[in-house]
Amino acid sequence: MNTLKKVVLLAIIAAFAAPFAKAQHLVKGKVIDSATKQPIQYATIYTDGKTSVTNQDGDFRIQVKSDTSTLRISCIGCRSKSMTCGMAGQKMTIAIAKGAIDLDEVVISPQLSANSFHTLSTVDLSLRPVNSSQDLMRLVPGLFIAQHMGGGKAEQIFVRGFDADHGTDLKVSVDGMPVNMVSHVHGQGYADLHFLIPETVSTYDFGKGPYYAERGDFATAGYLNYTTKDALDHSMISLEGGRFNTFRVAGVIDLLSAKAKQNGENAYVAGEYNYTDGPFQLAEHYKRFNLFGKYTKQLGSNNKLSLSASTFSTSWIPSGEIPERAVANGTRAIGDEGNIYTATSPGTLINRFGTIDSAQNGKSTRTNVIAKLSSDLKNDWTMENQLYYTHYTFRLHVNSTFFAEDNENGDEKFQNETRDMFGYNGRLSKRSYFGNASLTSTFGVGDRADRTNALYAGVNRQNVLLDVINSGDVHQNNASAYIDESLETGKWLINFGARVDYLHFNYHDTTQNKAIISPKVNIQYTANDQIQFYLKAGKGFHSNDARAVIGNNRLQILPAAYGADLGLNWKPIPHLYLNAALWYLYLQQEFVYTDDGTIEPGGKTRREGIDFSARYQLAKWLFADLNVNLAKPRLVDAASGESYLPLAPTFTSTGGFDFKFENGINGGISYRYMHRRPGNENYSLVADGYYVTDLKVNYTQKRYEIGLSVENLLNTRWNEFEAEEVTQLRSETAPVDQMSFTPGTPFYAKLRVALFF
Repeated sequence: MNTLKKVVLLAIIAAFAAPFAKAQHLVKGKVIDSATKQPIQYATIYTDGKTSVTNQDGDFRIQVKSDTSTLRISCIGCRSKSMTCGMAGQKMTIAIAKGAIDLDEVVISPQLSANSFHTLSTVDLSLRPVNSSQDLMRLVPGLFIAQHMGGGKAEQIFVRGFDADHGTDLKVSVDGMPVNMVSHVHGQGYADLHFLIPETVSTYDFGKGPYYAERGDFATAGYLNYTTKDALDHSMISLEGGRFNTFRVAGVIDLLSAKAKQNGENAYVAGEYNYTDGPFQLAEHYKRFNLFGKYTKQLGSNNKLSLSASTFSTSWIPSGEIPERAVANGTRAIGDEGNIYTATSPGTLINRFGTIDSAQNGKSTRTNVIAKLSSDLKNDWTMENQLYYTHYTFRLHVNSTFFAEDNENGDEKFQNETRDMFGYNGRLSKRSYFGNASLTSTFGVGDRADRTNALYAGVNRQNVLLDVINSGDVHQNNASAYIDESLETGKWLINFGARVDYLHFNYHDTTQNKAIISPKVNIQYTANDQIQFYLKAGKGFHSNDARAVIGNNRLQILPAAYGADLGLNWKPIPHLYLNAALWYLYLQQEFVYTDDGTIEPGGKTRREGIDFSARYQLAKWLFADLNVNLAKPRLVDAASGESYLPLAPTFTSTGGFDFKFENGINGGISYRYMHRRPGNENYSLVADGYYVTDLKVNYTQKRYEIGLSVENLLNTRWNEFEAEEVTQLRSETAPVDQMSFTPGTPFYAKLRVALFF
């Protein structure tokens, strides 16, 4: 009996001692950029056959066999580093330097599955020079954009079988601040990203589908978030000039000394001015001014404060949409003495780049302030608190139907909006360890309040108000909370999450309230360091415009989206990375926007498709990329042959070659392809497809860079945007239902010179 007691006692001691024995060789550390001293996320640490990945604060922890074990640290776009782990229990700080892109450094591990597309975004942003927010959006595989009312308006977005209008089904944010505008006078979810200066962007991440607990309204097709730099590795001033009287001046200036950076303090300002007349008969006179500033301060060892502010203003004269018959039949521009824009005289014969109604114009401004405090609460607890504020204005004169509604005064519409947006995001996270397993628990809360005054009205060419379509104040609130649990054990990562959103709508002192619960589940299995499988499923939603919620009972308030992805990440050989997924998405109600500014119920929709992306390094200096996206979007309850979704993409592809030589020569050639699409529900009208090729070549040295970029290298005749419109020209006696288009840019070259200091 005594012997048995001793055995039991020893077993109990061994069970309790095992974790402590392991803890003696638990190494904690932080990986930072050697130039900026900022943390590096998704750096990989290898040792003794084990792998760990840094979080957003650059922190990691890994168990080693002994204090003399060797750690190897690698990261895409950084130089690899090896070192002895040192004394257990002491947190290490490891500085690594920027380096060449090497796809051999791409890691497939359970920890990286939290963001399946991290590798794609990191590689693409590192290889491709960008100098506009449009370039930034085109980095997302399968995402296409188009302009149809001049360069100052938010882009039309096409992704995963959606004509997402200006953002109805894609949640866009910058540094956690929402870009999408609820109940916007020009469309629900309107996401104008032009206030973002591309030189300030450090990373971006995206996810497809409604599978992410921290993403709420509009995250049905997916989300897109950009993160601005906390610190600069150098200052820069650049000058650009090109065809169509185009020029751009941009600068990013570091404000503090190297000593301040060593003490965890950084500050910089950035600005840009853009101007172009565009390729149109009527000069666009597009002007945009951006200013951005950011300050970060390490408050002791456990807190980091970030403050940023930006302001943006733009004005433009759009060419607008042109009916196909207008060019074919030799239509002449309309105008009268009341038309203040005389660059295209009334009666001028228009071509593809002509303007039928030259009274169209737009102006917009946006000012943002963001404050964020990140805190390490010890014992593996972290907390983030963020406040943001936006003041926004928008004004647009638009006429896409000409005389179809009013053959005397014309159909010009005036949209005007002023908005104040206030918001808070809070997040509390705890990482717990159980032997070789870990559990990350995240609790988040948020609140957003929009206060908007808007007018949508018909006007004549002298800008005299004819009739009011809708006007008044909109007060809208969105309170939210979510919980997210991620368990990593062995080769498995299992994530469960759920969020609740409560929306309050007030329009003309009439209110409506609605709540929705959105569960999420993501499961991933990493078979080995070459292949990883994942299953994602979840529910999301897009909210309706407050004016539609209050005034139209046929429209749902918060129609839900249900989706699933089955995919894989695969490295069959060291320098080839593949991502592929089969996906499905069901939407309870599609939103259809009409020319008079109202929303019509579009019915239930179903989408299914295949996404495929490949990144291959052919040589030390040469990289290839390919994205292919197939989708079958359909109305669920419509009759056969009447179930097509107008303008929804069915087959898109992008790809190309990028090169980076050690002597400083770099650049790439790329293409984008959009297949023909239905222009209406029965496919009797067609939106033409296109294939466009772009070229970029730079010579980069330590102190300067000279670059040439060419859009539409082959001078392809293409339409950037097409849509069904019922239009009537001045010479016609009745309206005609036909496709209208906005022409794509012809061959366009631009030179750039940048100085670094």
